[in-house]
Amino acid sequence: MQMQETPQQVMLEPQQPAEYCVIWMHGLGADGYDFIAVAQHMARQMDCSKVRFIFPHATIQPVTMAAGESMRSWYDILSASPRRVVDPAQLLTSVKRIQALIQEQVDSGIDSRHIALVGFSQGGAVAYETASMSQLPLAALAALSTYIPLGHSHDPFNMTAANNQLPIFIGHGNRDGVVPAQLGEEAMKRLSGHGSQPQWHSYPMQHEVCVAEINDLCDFLQHAWQA
Repeated sequence: MQMQETPQQVMLEPQQPAEYCVIWMHGLGADGYDFIAVAQHMARQMDCSKVRFIFPHATIQPVTMAAGESMRSWYDILSASPRRVVDPAQLLTSVKRIQALIQEQVDSGIDSRHIALVGFSQGGAVAYETASMSQLPLAALAALSTYIPLGHSHDPFNMTAANNQLPIFIGHGNRDGVVPAQLGEEAMKRLSGHGSQPQWHSYPMQHEVCVAEINDLCDFLQHAWQA
């Protein structure tokens, strides 16, 4: 895969014309480069010859929870205990940005049902929110070490009709001290209560990803794209 870079994002372009796309949102304080090596690992585990990976960079802005320090953030986190309380306007701004990326891929010729959203930690909350608001049917959603925040833009939290059968992968470390696994489990129960059937995957790790999780994610995406 060939890397292409802009001030807004990093993209891994496949060897053949893209027919599938993964849009992957990083966590708080990281950037789009954070999961490049993971995508390259995925390309060794499954056929990515027609898969485009897009890794957008979040905006640099102050984060209340981090004593007002400026860093790459999809939204301000106002409180982290006991639940993540976020700035809903900033969350919605990030959602609209990812929606625009999805539309760009559709306009380029990729079927929206071939587009998967993946997000880690704070980026996972954006992935949840984007999928739940999308009027375009998507291929899949993968939420890694993340949560559904308080202060999201609509309630009750459920999927649009276009994505009420969306395949959802939830992966979490059972030793996560940053985003406790309980928050991931609560997201799963919340989605299940509104008719979704998310897959729960627990791993012996902290706030990170591991090879077993990424390999499971590869299997999940392959199955979603073949459905």
